[in-house]
Amino acid sequence: MLDDLAGKILKDVNLDEIAAPPLSQRSPVAHWPQPVLLERAAYLRKMARFGDGSASETIRECAQHSVQLVFHSRSSEAHLDQSLAHLMVVLSGAATLVTGGKIVRPRTGAQGQTLGDAIEGGGEQQLRPGDVVHIPAAIPHQLLIAGDKSIALLVVKMSEES
Repeated sequence: MLDDLAGKILKDVNLDEIAAPPLSQRSPVAHWPQPVLLERAAYLRKMARFGDGSASETIRECAQHSVQLVFHSRSSEAHLDQSLAHLMVVLSGAATLVTGGKIVRPRTGAQGQTLGDAIEGGGEQQLRPGDVVHIPAAIPHQLLIAGDKSIALLVVKMSEES
């Protein structure tokens, strides 16, 4: 049902078709222009309204890293990836990033992530468009969204064995 709804909300944009030449002419280099990323973020915003306030999509999957677009209109769960570092680029919006500290009520999530309700004793940083953040593997982190604010991010998850 959500897939049908997604098709009605906004035309599906294939990033590879827009940002890359035909398959026969493609190089291993990927390029996603900012307007294309922002259009996809607008699509994710609409999808988030019908879910838990967040939506994401993987736009490139490689052996040692993946590239994702992420949208939040509500605070995220606290999480920790034991072997993945995160490089985040804020495309639009604002949030408070909490890092470090201890995850409250931890539980195991998909792909072995540790998830929880909040972070206790972490440091806070304000995120705005253009900001870039690197979070090493095994560091708890959480995005806090205030009021009617939201944030769209380009996130590169990189393998970082500890």
